[in-house]
Amino acid sequence: MISVIIPAYNEEGVIGKTIQYLRSVADAQLVTEIIVVDGGSTDNTVNESEQAGALVRRSLKKGRAAQMNEGARCAKGSILYFLHADSIPPKTFAIDIAEALKRHFAMGCYRLRFDVDHWFLKANAWFTRFDLNAFRYGDQSLFVTRECFDRVGGFSETHIVFEDYDIIKRLRRHGKFAILKKEVVTSARKYVANGVFKMQGIFYLMYMMYRLGYSQDKMLTLFRKLVRQDKL
Repeated sequence: MISVIIPAYNEEGVIGKTIQYLRSVADAQLVTEIIVVDGGSTDNTVNESEQAGALVRRSLKKGRAAQMNEGARCAKGSILYFLHADSIPPKTFAIDIAEALKRHFAMGCYRLRFDVDHWFLKANAWFTRFDLNAFRYGDQSLFVTRECFDRVGGFSETHIVFEDYDIIKRLRRHGKFAILKKEVVTSARKYVANGVFKMQGIFYLMYMMYRLGYSQDKMLTLFRKLVRQDKL
């Protein structure tokens, strides 16, 4: 059984649509629950999630890593599927995950597609088909067996950014990783608000800082200084 876990913060107008979509396409025999873990929203995110039919939990700690760990703790499923509030998986996501498990993959993600028609974003997303950690993004979603998730101790709550990159690197030591050939469609709202090339340049800068060992606090401070409509 699959537990869908969505970390959310001020996602009013987005989260309800995502949950409704998931409920309309999810195979009831495979998906046991949809859990939204709220990180202290000041808008209508919690009510909207509940009205759409999700189980809502509130995280005492801020940060996506802590929220996803909280969701995993209360999840009933043996498979955990982590999804961003503004990302839409294929209609067949539950079946795709089940089939990947039958092929002995313990974890995996989809390829990526943005919801804006821009050549650079298309090119950027095209690289997500390659099995390299440098091309892994949280927007691609992540499924993992509970056994593997528990074995690595879940998401590192010391990570405010690159928590997805970190856990995938650790998970790969304990099982096969699948890149499913279908696509998650994710919002390009940060690119639209900040400019496509500027936003991608900021992401590249953050990635290089992470690889060079800069502290999470320094990366977050710079990110907030450079990015408009930042929700970290």
